[in-house]
Amino acid sequence: MSDLKERILKILQQPQLAGLATITQDGKPWVRYVMTVASADLTIRCATFVEARKVTQIKKNPEVHVTCGVTDPRNMGPYLQVQGRATLNTTREARHGFWTDMLAGIFSGPDDPNYAVLEIEPYCIEYLAPGSHKPEVWTAK
Repeated sequence: MSDLKERILKILQQPQLAGLATITQDGKPWVRYVMTVASADLTIRCATFVEARKVTQIKKNPEVHVTCGVTDPRNMGPYLQVQGRATLNTTREARHGFWTDMLAGIFSGPDDPNYAVLEIEPYCIEYLAPGSHKPEVWTAK
């Protein structure tokens, strides 16, 4: 694994608040906060309501953008700009595999019919170190 991918994973594998941008029905960007966590293959996941506005937008245009990495503005660390394609996963395996007790206040459990997992497959990730204006770029092969 490359050093850049390792540094990217170090950020993505921590559960965190991230900005997720989708494209609205009239072609405009829309950003909202989501809680994300990624697996070793760089797939970024977050919980969502099946009928959420972002789901409707993603079904029309799966291109998304995620910004994450800085958890405390008083302690600037590296951050990521992620371009990817999103899909909605409603399988039992995905919902149970992603489930945490944190979601219990929003959904009745991993079998709640309103609960699904949004999966983002990155194809381009920019890693920006503090004080740098030139990102290091990872791209899917």
